[in-house]
Amino acid sequence: MGARPSRRRLPADQPMALDALPPELLVRVLSHVPPRALVTRCRAVCRAWRDVVDGPTVWLLQLARDRSAEGRALYAVAQRCPPNGEDEEFPLCALARYCLRSPLGRNLIFNSCGEQGFRGWEVEHGGNGWAVEKNLTLVPGAPSQTCFVTSFQWCFKRQLVDLVMEGVWQELLDSAQIEICVADWWGARENCGCIYRLRVRLLDVYENEVVKFSASPNPVLQWTERGCRQVSHVFTNFGKGIRYVSFEQYGRDTRSWVGHYGALVTHSSVRVRVRLS
Repeated sequence: MGARPSRRRLPADQPMALDALPPELLVRVLSHVPPRALVTRCRAVCRAWRDVVDGPTVWLLQLARDRSAEGRALYAVAQRCPPNGEDEEFPLCALARYCLRSPLGRNLIFNSCGEQGFRGWEVEHGGNGWAVEKNLTLVPGAPSQTCFVTSFQWCFKRQLVDLVMEGVWQELLDSAQIEICVADWWGARENCGCIYRLRVRLLDVYENEVVKFSASPNPVLQWTERGCRQVSHVFTNFGKGIRYVSFEQYGRDTRSWVGHYGALVTHSSVRVRVRLS
């Protein structure tokens, strides 16, 4: 009989530690780690890993993996208009903030329906002031079926959105490839008319107005309609230097009734998107 084949195994290669990887391979490996874990865990491992997380390459690799039409467009813009070095105002590089905050398509208005009372809003009360109530009719897509309600004198509220703080780097805003989409839902009670106004202003870093959109729909008359309708606008080609969006709402009733019978506002939104054409 023939001899049995040897079952002796060859010695396995020793696994390579991550800290022994060449820098270009380490960047590629870490680019597969989710953004939050990169910042909260990987960055604290050692100086080499911190340098990778603080640099732009690992974040560009993450952007490159989004093969959607908007993802490809954003990656092309990021290569043409990269963030300009470090910003002392923020601890992380601009691309890291973008990947962490994911601002594109996200509603940048906080507490848009009053589900957290008046948190996030600067409020001026007229008459009996603002109140928060349940919606009279369903508002599609709203995160909460609640609304802000005005009174018998002008009520005003405003929210200032810091686009850079939300994750959009300044060079991306200045690239002419970004659109800012704003929308608001408003309506009236059936038994009382109301007046509604919307003003949205794009401001520079010093909060000077650069461009604005205003909407002044016709007042809703008593006993004519009930429910909400939408006002929307898209800012394009707004030039360089935009930093903030000031979202401002006004409302009152037409009958001067004590209580909260004025305009209802809800599901306010500010969204940033990349132009695909």
